Amino acid sequence: MPDFSPVFRRAFFAASLATLPLIAIPAGSASAHGDDAPKVVTSIKPIHSIASAIMKDIGEPALLVDGASSPHAYSLRPSEARALSEADLVVYVSHSLEGFLQKPLQTLSKSSHQLELVAVEGMALRKMRDGGAWEAHQHGDHDEDHAGHDDHAHDEHDDHAHGDHDDHNEHAHDDHAHDDHDKDHHHDDAKEADDHDHDHAADTHDSDEDHHHEHGGIDPHIWMDPANGASIAIAITDELVEIDPEHADAYRDNLKTLLASLTSLGNDLRQKVAPIQGKPYVVFHDAYQYLEAGFGLTAVGSITVSPDQKPGAKRLHEIEDKIRDTGAVCIFAEPQFRPAVVQAVVSDTGIRTGTLDPLGADLKAGPDTYQQILAQNVDALVDCLGQGS
Repeated sequence: MPDFSPVFRRAFFAASLATLPLIAIPAGSASAHGDDAPKVVTSIKPIHSIASAIMKDIGEPALLVDGASSPHAYSLRPSEARALSEADLVVYVSHSLEGFLQKPLQTLSKSSHQLELVAVEGMALRKMRDGGAWEAHQHGDHDEDHAGHDDHAHDEHDDHAHGDHDDHNEHAHDDHAHDDHDKDHHHDDAKEADDHDHDHAADTHDSDEDHHHEHGGIDPHIWMDPANGASIAIAITDELVEIDPEHADAYRDNLKTLLASLTSLGNDLRQKVAPIQGKPYVVFHDAYQYLEAGFGLTAVGSITVSPDQKPGAKRLHEIEDKIRDTGAVCIFAEPQFRPAVVQAVVSDTGIRTGTLDPLGADLKAGPDTYQQILAQNVDALVDCLGQGS
């Protein structure tokens, strides 16, 4: 089993922050007790969870996208728009993921802090993969270290918290050949599978969906790597210390606790995935490559790149070829989207099914939800891929 402990090395470094001297704090800041706590708005449940853990015993962040909703196709309610307009801090992943926030964020006052997480220094980023049946070249040379984002640097953490993501090794997968087949036999399945999304023909989306939610070509599902979760926690802490320096010690103490929890969780999850490493599987949409890289997993394709674009007959045909060529063991649906397309593939290949969920649709929002999301997905992978082992 490969050694993935460097993925979590950054958490050990960051945990030492609580022992560092405090930075200079401007005088005259408001108290954050009760109603005076910083007003923080978060976009999705895993980010809300991390912010909740940092703000424990001080305040409670607001969450926009809850339940089984998807940030790919979300619309703000009036109450949520008001919360945004009053926020001291808005935390989101990227405009490519939460496109619904792009215009509202432009209207916020200059005093409101906005934290776009893909721009955080030290975040290990991976490029979007083209198509659904990924090849070896699409897994290589895709990590991007944003240590060069000097405008987002936090001097307080330069020597302790940032820069250990260089140990994020890339995990290439075997390249498998594809045979040519009749590309028409899936047209009816693809047409019926996701008719709730679009009225025009499914085949017209095969090329468009690969570029639908690019933000400089970066895959926005960064939280699925626990090491990135540590980076997110540190970035949120930095923002809160700046907004509410009176409670800097409390924020840093909460950060230390969270980072220790993520390190422990990472150790547990690495042990769980050991028996399923190398077993190929297919996902509904390409939201898990950070989890794959962090734990040495072997996904070989996705039915769709962007879940708000339905796959056409060509895509389904390629995925079925990939399943047969690689001997993929499982295909995973998601609770936010109709499973009809997955069922069409299952009926033709006989592959086992499971469910993955990067957003924790069935989990209650709270400070422990982020860890639960990671554990839930790993458990789902182990349950399906481990059958018959």
